[in-house]
Amino acid sequence: MRVFPAVVERCPDTGLYVGYVPGFPGAHTQAETLDELQKNLREVIEMLLEDGEPKLEAEFVGTQIVVVP
Repeated sequence: MRVFPAVVERCPDTGLYVGYVPGFPGAHTQAETLDELQKNLREVIEMLLEDGEPKLEAEFVGTQIVVVP
């Protein structure tokens, strides 16, 4: 079992959820619901892994909250 962190955003223009795996070229998708997004991300990652082990271009570290006075 492999685990990949995904970043999820919501597009203000379409209202769709957009998800991508940082540093994993091609590992991105969109959906109307979070459940659908999870399913789509899993399918995209599985498809990309068929081509072999990915060479990640970056390492996801985390998020930060930045307070600006």
